[in-house]
Amino acid sequence: MSAETQVATAPAPTDVVTSFRSFVAAHGGSAKAVLQPIGRAGVRVTVVAADGTLGDRVVADLPTAHAVVEALSDVTVSDWDREVTSIATPQQGHWKKMAGWVANQTRFPKARNER
Repeated sequence: MSAETQVATAPAPTDVVTSFRSFVAAHGGSAKAVLQPIGRAGVRVTVVAADGTLGDRVVADLPTAHAVVEALSDVTVSDWDREVTSIATPQQGHWKKMAGWVANQTRFPKARNER
């Protein structure tokens, strides 16, 4: 079996597809997905919905990430380009969730949308 065949036949996890489908439906009906490899952990699929809300899930590998996006008719693959970053609006507390232990430190300034 060639590498190209393996890429084309990667299964999309139904729980990830279902969660993205309901997320996109609740936030404008369309979205852009940015696929970001994060090492051994897999690939982070960040979805920027039409209203700017961010959602993300981690899948095993890049072929699986592409299979997830292909399973969603209203989501297209994109990069962190001007169009995507201009509509992305993190929700309150998003920076704290992403910062982990650093979020509880007092030396670091708060995010711009948290002041």
